[in-house]
Amino acid sequence: MEIDAHTVVPDADFAASWYARAFGAEEESRIPLPGGKVLSVVLRFGRSRVHVASEFPDFGVVSPLTIGGTATVLQINTDDADALWSRALQAGAEIHHELTDQFWGERHGQLTDPFGHRWNIAQHLRDIPAGEIAAAAARMFGAS
Repeated sequence: MEIDAHTVVPDADFAASWYARAFGAEEESRIPLPGGKVLSVVLRFGRSRVHVASEFPDFGVVSPLTIGGTATVLQINTDDADALWSRALQAGAEIHHELTDQFWGERHGQLTDPFGHRWNIAQHLRDIPAGEIAAAAARMFGAS
């Protein structure tokens, strides 16, 4: 079993180009529609796939920009978070949370793409015992 993410953007063709520029995504397939619009594009991010669909409000298929936010975050795990972070910012991503070393052992930050989707950029730095992570999280969120 595996899970592929499906996202909705205003224009799947434009988004596919942006994701290639920002994150190095490679196009696997697409479904074109008459008139030049693209129904969806399947992109490969390393070993993972993300289906990127164009927005069709008349069918209830809308992007985070239309609904005013998203409850979902996609995470890219990489060996060089700083390089991918810089690449995405140069392509026009906006910082949601700065890229920093985190208590759970990752270099981690969150970006928002031009289509309203949030992306974590993460790089494993070191293994941290679960008890240490839980204690640090409790301190961070006000419990003792």
